[in-house]
Amino acid sequence: MSVIYDDLFRYEGQRKFSVLLRYFFFTASFRYIFLFRKTQNASNPISRIFWKMLMRQCMLKTGIQIPSQTKIDKGFRIVHFGHIVIHPNAVIGKNFNISHGVTIGQSDGKNAGVPTIGDNVVIQTNAVIAGGIRVGNDVLIAPNAFVNFNVPDGATVIGNPGKIIEREKSSASYIAFSV
Repeated sequence: MSVIYDDLFRYEGQRKFSVLLRYFFFTASFRYIFLFRKTQNASNPISRIFWKMLMRQCMLKTGIQIPSQTKIDKGFRIVHFGHIVIHPNAVIGKNFNISHGVTIGQSDGKNAGVPTIGDNVVIQTNAVIAGGIRVGNDVLIAPNAFVNFNVPDGATVIGNPGKIIEREKSSASYIAFSV
C-alpha cells in the first residue's frame, strides 16, 4: 500500500487516506494507477483476478493500457488520461510522468526490444518511444516526439525523428512532489 501512497504524493504532495479517496473517486488516471498497483501486489490468485477485472473495466473507460506485468517504480503519475499504451516488458524508474496519447512499445530491426526508462522522466502528449533503447534519468520527451535511440541523462528530445536539444536535467521543472 505504501507504493500507492507514493504515487498519490506525486499528485498533491500528501499521503492522507481522505486524499486517496478523493483521487480514487474523482481522478480517473489515479484510479487506474491504484488498480494497477493492487493487481501487481495481489497476494493470491482470486484477489489478483478481482483486481484485474476492475483494472480491465477502468482500461475500457479511460483508454489506458498498462498491463500489470509492467515494472514501474514508485512515484508514477498519469498527468492526463486517455490512449496510453505501455508494453508489458517495459521497465520504468521512479518519479515518472506520462501524458495522454503516449505509446511505449516494442520494435524490431536495428533496435529490437522494449524501452528501459530511468528515474525522473517526463513523457508528454503523443510521444512514441519504441525499441530496445535506454532513456536516461532526468529526461524530458517533448510532445509528438518519436524516440527510437538511446537518450543520455538530462536530455530534452523533440521532433519526429527525435533530436536531442539540451542536456541539463530537463525534467526537473516538470516533476512536482518527487518521492
